[in-house]
Order: sequence, then structure tokens, then C-alpha cells
Amino acid sequence: MNYDGQSLRCQMLDNGIAEVIFDNKNESVNKFDNATLKEWKAVIDLLNATDGVRGAIATSPKPVFIVGADITEFLGMFANPREQMIQWCTEAGAIFSGFEALPFPTVAVINGFALGGGFEMALTCDFRVAAATARVGLPETQLGLIPGFGGTIRLPRLIGSDNAIEWIAMAKTHKPEDALKVGAIDAVTSPEALREVALQMAEDAATGKLDWKARREEKQAPLKLNKLESTMAFTTAKGMVGAKALPHYPAPMEAIRVIETTAQMPAQEALKEEHEGFTTVCQTSQASAMVQIFLNDQLLKKKAKIAAKTANKQVESAAVLGAGIMGGGIAYQSASKGIPVVMKDINTAALDLGMNEAIKILNKGVQLGKVTPEKMAKVVASITPTLEYSTVKQADLVVEAVVENPKVKDTVLQEVESVLSEDAILTSNTSTISIDLLAANLKRPEQFCGMHFFNPVHKMPLVEVIKGSKTSEDTIATTVAYATAMGKSAVVVKDCPGFYVNRVLFPYFRAFSQLLNDGADFRQIDKVMAGFGWPMGPAYLLDVVGIDTAYHCVDVLASGYPDRMSALADDPVEKLFTDKKYGQKSGSGFYVYEKDKKGKPTKVVDESVFNLIGAPNKKFDQQEIIDRMMLPFIFEVVRCLDEKIVDTAAECDMALIYGLGFPPFRGGALKYADELGINHMIQTAEKYAHLGAGYQVPEMLKTMVAENKTFYTA
Repeated sequence: MNYDGQSLRCQMLDNGIAEVIFDNKNESVNKFDNATLKEWKAVIDLLNATDGVRGAIATSPKPVFIVGADITEFLGMFANPREQMIQWCTEAGAIFSGFEALPFPTVAVINGFALGGGFEMALTCDFRVAAATARVGLPETQLGLIPGFGGTIRLPRLIGSDNAIEWIAMAKTHKPEDALKVGAIDAVTSPEALREVALQMAEDAATGKLDWKARREEKQAPLKLNKLESTMAFTTAKGMVGAKALPHYPAPMEAIRVIETTAQMPAQEALKEEHEGFTTVCQTSQASAMVQIFLNDQLLKKKAKIAAKTANKQVESAAVLGAGIMGGGIAYQSASKGIPVVMKDINTAALDLGMNEAIKILNKGVQLGKVTPEKMAKVVASITPTLEYSTVKQADLVVEAVVENPKVKDTVLQEVESVLSEDAILTSNTSTISIDLLAANLKRPEQFCGMHFFNPVHKMPLVEVIKGSKTSEDTIATTVAYATAMGKSAVVVKDCPGFYVNRVLFPYFRAFSQLLNDGADFRQIDKVMAGFGWPMGPAYLLDVVGIDTAYHCVDVLASGYPDRMSALADDPVEKLFTDKKYGQKSGSGFYVYEKDKKGKPTKVVDESVFNLIGAPNKKFDQQEIIDRMMLPFIFEVVRCLDEKIVDTAAECDMALIYGLGFPPFRGGALKYADELGINHMIQTAEKYAHLGAGYQVPEMLKTMVAENKTFYTA
């Protein structure tokens, strides 16, 4: 008996054990696409028709087992009519059930990642053995989905409803030892011994030493919960998950609903309910947005890999100029990923501040159990504080992170360039200052670019890599590769006033100020925009960013885009700046900041702020607030794409999600525009044309409507 397909092979071993081998010849990883499902069904039919099979093991010769479903293929299917989608789920589910029903014991041999559909395949087996280096889980809710190949049915029957709800709703991957404790897998071994252990397990099951039929019946039977236990388990779970997930993330709650509804059903009947639930969530806007984020992130990773391959050199040592909180954060991030870094400043106090910032981050990691004391010591030892340029000269790449002042930066950049090796790369961590301006006095402008980190550095995933007119492609590739090695997601943008993220954020802040001038209450705006999905409303965000920081951006952006970003008369932000209310850093801005019992800043409203910025005198409709805040923001994103400041819609949206915390369930500004409908946006903008050029519809959108185009296609 032999089968040799594009995605699967099957062979009979000497002891009567069949080996089902997932090995996609066209991909670096195994995943479930329609072609693989079709081949798997053919293998199941072959196994059923072959005499003398005593058992089967499912293996993969790749570094992973099966990473899950092929989401790129399935995304287009989600737009199908509901009945058609349920029919597909039924047919796919029957294949998984078919493997589970084979008339002999089966063992999943998990050598690497077994996630989503990959772990659901493993759950169809009677036993699961994993290498110590493997990872398992059902992370579908991260994509706005629920398991659709039987995961919500089989996992609760194996590990209990409480554990299964946690696994599915939290969407985390699990180490084998943790999966073993709850019963999700049956054995953990070294990668070298994995095959031998699996074969022995199959042999023991075939000879009756392991009761595989009892294990199989356990997955087919209703959950072992009495009425009181069931009520307590599901009520508690819905309360905890609902507080975090609703209203923007329906998938975790739908998963709980399916598990609860099917708890007392036989497995085959329960699977029908899972198919209904999967279809419900896969056709939501949230699923469409979050799947698109996954695909967009894959594009960033692909570009990062290309950069690493094409770069002429690898950054093995780095330097940061300017200590303090930002410099310390950058130094920590580099050192924590194994790239030693020199941190240079002009005074010891600043160096102490930078080192203390790195140590503070590490201490918190130790307290949370995420960093060992040994790792902390190693990272701290990888940061070399210095007052001398001589220590910097061996660096492959330098990040200048001094004060946001073009004259100061120009001086520092020229000084450090003079001591660096000929092939070293020089970058500037600047949020607004033109890269071409900073390159003007450099001897090697082709080896200079921007590297804009976001604060706090260790938490914010984005780095904007800014390409000047003279920056070489190799400089960009090396810098992107370094940012990736630091654990960041890099998006390459062209030099322009505000670059990308700050350029599109400023119209949002300006719209906020206009609303205040028209009588709106910043508390209402914050509530509405937080309800829209932003991590915080614009007033709170301005306080966190710093009123002074935002104010200093005005001149750069107003001079760059005078028609739509000119300074507002009676701007409330300017009034706060003039009164030295800089936000959290000074203790007051729009809000006043006090500390709770744990020392964490909490915000309260001091009514006296209205004496300064003007008292609210009008209650605005919620949708009007959203329209007025979001339209100028989206329109500026469109202009950046049209001007090729950013290459693709995917990178535009990922920069907003990773750099600003744009609501993930909306997928980014351009995905959100698709969801709203571009024609609808244009019509809405007409209502606000009187507010100025920021609400003027970009020509690109008009062309897209005329040509019936969207930013993303299924």
C-alpha cells in the first residue's frame, strides 16, 4: 500500500503500522488547503480498503507538523452564502471524522508547530506524542474565527470545558509539558526519540496495552458535567471572556456558546453546531479584518526575510547616541535580542537614566517570571555606557536618539560619522525632522536613514525606516534586518514632513481640536473614540504623547501641508502648551494625573481646565464625532499610499496597528474604508466639506469608485 500525492504520502511499515506523512512539496510548511483535504480523504479511503493495517501514525518530515488552515485560500470562501459555507464545513469535517473513525489506533507525531487545523488533526488521533520543542494550540480566535474542524468538540472532551475555553478563547500556543498536564497530549520526548516513542505507542495500542477504543469513546461522548457544574463553568467563563472580548471580538464568546450548547450532545451531532458557529463568525467584519491583518503581517515578515538575505552585512554590534528613556529603551531592545550595544551620552546622569530604564524593564520581566536573573545579567552586560566616541567606532549600525532639534542632531551625526568605519550605517530616531535635511552635511548620505521608534520602545512593535532621497537600498535592507532582529516590525516609508505615522495622526488631532472649538466636550470625544476601538481617546492620547511633543510637530506639518494642516486659531492644544500643561509628564494636560495605591498614574478631570480651553456647550451625535475624527485620518492615509510614501495598503494598515494601536478588529484605516464603502465615505465627506481641506476627498478615492476598486480583494 503506497500513496504519493503533492501534500501527503502514505506507506506501510514492516510491523503493519501505516505512516501518513504530511509533506507538501510546494510549500515550506504543511497547511490544510482544499487540495490537502482532498488527498487526505483519498488516504483515509485507502487505509479503510487495505487489509492487515494494525495502526497508523501521522508524521511530518518538515520542521513543523501542520501550521493550520490555508487562510489565503479560505478567505475568499467566507463571502459565499451561509448555506454553501456550512456545506463546505460539513464536508471538511467529515474528512477529520473519517480519520478519527479508522478501525485501528492512530497516533499524531507532533514534531513542531501543530496549530489550529493542525492541532485539530492531532485531536482526531487516539494518542498524541510531541517533541519537547513542539508547540500546540487553537489560536483561531486571533483571526476572529473559532475552530471549525472539530476543535470545540474534541478538546473539551479531552481536557475539560474550563481548560478548553481558556485554550480557545485566549488563543495561546502551549508548550508540550503544559499540554501534557491537562491531557491535551499523552507523551513528551526529545526530538531524536520522537518517532521511536510514537511507533511504540502505536504498537502498544495495537496489542491492547493501551485502550485506544476507550480514548476514542471519550471524545465521542457528552461532557461529564452535571447541571450545577455546567452552569457555574459557563457563566464564569462568559463573564470573564465577555468583559475582554465584547463587543468588538465576538469569536471567543461564540466558541463558548458552541462548547456550552454541545456539552451534552454526541460528537457527530455537536459538530453540526460547530459548523453553524464557525460560519457565523467567519462572515463577520471582524474576521475579515483580523484575517487581513494576519495576511498583512505575513507580507511584512516576507519583506523582512528578503531584506536579511539581500543586505550586504549583518549588524552584530550597535550603538545608541543619547541615553535617557528613549535611548535606554532602544539599547535594551537590542541587547535583549542578543545584539550588544554601546550607549553614548555627554553626561553620566543621562547614562544612568538610560541604564536604569533598561534595568527597570528587565526587573519587571523578572517579577513576572518572563526573564531569568541570568538573562537579566547577560542583557545588562551587553549594554556598554560611555562618554567617549572611541567606544562607538566599532558599531555596524548607530541609532542617533538625541533631542528632537535639527541643529543638535546635525552636529551629533557629523561627529559620529567621522569616527565610524567606512561601511557603518548611521540612522536617526526622529519623529518629524527631514532625513534629507539631516543628511545634508554628511559625507556618506547613502548610508544614512531614519529609524523611528515608538514609545515605550519595548512594547511598541513598529519601527518606521525612513528612506531619504540619497539613501541606498542596501542601507534600507540592513536597517530593516536590524529592526527585525530587534523583534520589531519594520515598515519602509519615504521622507516627507511627518513621515507616515505622525503625518496621518496630525489630521486626527486637528479634527479633535476643531470639535472642541465647535463646543464639544473632550470627555465625550474620548468615550466615543475609545468605544470605536482606539486604546484611548484623543485627549488622553495627547496627554500620554505629551502636549509639548504634539505642539512642536505643528510647525513641521503646517509648513509641509499648509492647505489642510495649518495651525488652528485658538487651538486648545496650544493653550495647554502655553500654560505648561504637558500631559502625564507634567501631571496635568486635558486630565490631571494622580497615582493610585500601586503608584500607577490615573486620570481625573479638573473642571478648571475649561477656563483655559473653553467650556463645552454642545452635545454631538456619536456618529458625527466618529466621522469628523476618522475622515481626515483615512484621507491622509490614502494620500500617503497614492504618493508612494508607503508601498502597499497592507503596510499602511500594519503601521497604524503596530504604531498607533489602530483597532485590530477594524483591520487598519484602508480595510475599514473598504468595510464602510468608499462611495459612502465620499458622500459622508460632503457633509463636512465646510470644515476645510482635511475633509476634501483625495482623487485616488474618486478614481477607485469610478473603476469599482477596493484596497483589498478577497
